[in-house]
Amino acid sequence: MTFSSQLRIPGPTPLPERVVRAMSRPMVDHRGPEFGAILAEITAGAKRVFKTSSDLLLLTSSGTGGLESAVANLVSPGDEVVVALCGNFGERFAALASAYGADVVRLEFEWGQPVDAEDLALVLERHPKAKLLLLTHNETSTGLTNPLRELAHVGRDAGRVVVVDGVSSISSIEIETDAWGIDVAVSGSQKGWMAPPGIALVSVSERAWDMQSRARAPRY
Repeated sequence: MTFSSQLRIPGPTPLPERVVRAMSRPMVDHRGPEFGAILAEITAGAKRVFKTSSDLLLLTSSGTGGLESAVANLVSPGDEVVVALCGNFGERFAALASAYGADVVRLEFEWGQPVDAEDLALVLERHPKAKLLLLTHNETSTGLTNPLRELAHVGRDAGRVVVVDGVSSISSIEIETDAWGIDVAVSGSQKGWMAPPGIALVSVSERAWDMQSRARAPRY
């Protein structure tokens, strides 16, 4: 007797048969040359999808873990952080920033309505001390895709470090990390990549690395 199911959920997505077969291969030495070659190939391919020449990290975590890593490494307690939110995952971004001691400035929109670029520009103008901007690309809780190109450009033009939750969008929806001025973008293996859960993919710009070197939130 065989069992099959069709997942009709936001994620994890169904796995292609070739991915399932690859998972049955024997383990390799995670410090050996074979694993190093695999990691290099995956990283190079992911950078093409992100459309970035910046560093791209693979973390053994959920997508939320990747987002928390970004916040933990960029925030210092007391920093003003602007969060544009229009759904549950925007709320999660705000909660992460608050948990690391940030003074969160919430730009809120009704669930199901996109973040407005003009409103975002006004908030950034009113909060010049806020160096970090947190955006959600695709808001899974409502199915809404924000106009990321415009929002990221607003953030970059205002001199802010732009961090994007692209967990459910990257590899499914167009993104141009470098061209749009995105400093950190986070995705998850279990979404459009059609791979098992457990890997967060994180691109990091030089501006973000510079902020990370000065951040003072407790972290490992």
